[in-house]
Amino acid sequence: MLDCREVTPEQVGFPGARMIARLTRRVRRKGKKSTETVYLISSLTFEQLTAAGWLRLKRGYWVIESALHHPLDVSLDEDHSRVRNGNAALVLGLFRRLVVSVAQSWLATVRTPGTRQSVRRFQQRFAHRDGGCERLRALVFAKSPVSWRLLK
Repeated sequence: MLDCREVTPEQVGFPGARMIARLTRRVRRKGKKSTETVYLISSLTFEQLTAAGWLRLKRGYWVIESALHHPLDVSLDEDHSRVRNGNAALVLGLFRRLVVSVAQSWLATVRTPGTRQSVRRFQQRFAHRDGGCERLRALVFAKSPVSWRLLK
């Protein structure tokens, strides 16, 4: 069930807010059925955002979660990083995101039905192909996109 209403930014304490919604849905976790409620905020109006639009945006959130956060947290173990220097954390974060981007580009070219390719699998293949560390150095300092190709 989706309930929506128009609001002002002052009412909800969120700049640009034009509409809020309460989405009540049935979920199953660990074999048990339950109901959960989530709250949504949008800068769009009723005329701009239909109920189907709300649901599409809500589902679109998981694309970011599964395409970026999961590889960073699970495959690259970003949550366990203990780097405290601000510049070092920024640089390491940029490299992690670069790895995820390159891995996802590779996955898009090799993914076939029935296979289980992942960012971790990309890391393993990269480390054991064409010199690993030397290849990484070549990629970081490459002036040509050809260097970014990973052989199958």
